[in-house]
Amino acid sequence: MGDPKIGQALLDIYQRLMARYGPQHWWPAESPFEVIVGAILTQSAAWTNVAKAINNLKAAGALSAKALRELPLVELARLIYSSGYYNAKALKLKAFADWLGAEHNDDLDRLFASDIAALRPQLLAIHGIGPETADSIILYAANKPVFVIDAYTRRIIDRLGIRPDGSSYAAYQDFFMQNLPQDTQLFNEYHALLVQLGKDACRRRPLCEQCCLSEVCQHKHSSLPD
Repeated sequence: MGDPKIGQALLDIYQRLMARYGPQHWWPAESPFEVIVGAILTQSAAWTNVAKAINNLKAAGALSAKALRELPLVELARLIYSSGYYNAKALKLKAFADWLGAEHNDDLDRLFASDIAALRPQLLAIHGIGPETADSIILYAANKPVFVIDAYTRRIIDRLGIRPDGSSYAAYQDFFMQNLPQDTQLFNEYHALLVQLGKDACRRRPLCEQCCLSEVCQHKHSSLPD
């Protein structure tokens, strides 16, 4: 059971973010498979560089599991060069494509027919897919209600002063999921809005004066160093 006060505070934060930035229409992709590729490529990368890599894959006709399996590793790495860590990410894309073919005959509908409790462990067992990537796939490709936690979310929640008791990924995720309605669209927009705020104002060196959460932010009103 969640805490009604925390739940209300989280909804207030969401409403302030929505009023400032509006709907984010995330994830920008033409298909669920493209979302998955993007989720893997965006690890430690700016989205603009990921978009270049995805466009290269599209131009090469390589944006499918079958095409990724058949593409030589060196060529795949070349196509995704802009996303950084391209050799490692090429292996990760190959691993997912191999697994999807072997376990689900390249059928994402079959994969996504599983509930979250069954789907998440499957994804986490694949080379190169950690909690954030798995949850991005579940939320944005499978359209199931799970809250994605990233560095922006941790930073913002910590500065607001309403952080969970623990510091693990699961602690932050439970903080949101136990205190908000289990709604896919809400989780989708909320996460995307936090990312936008993290890029726009709540940076490593925060720009508090232009932050739409400054009125409710503990960091803003504290004399303690960040």
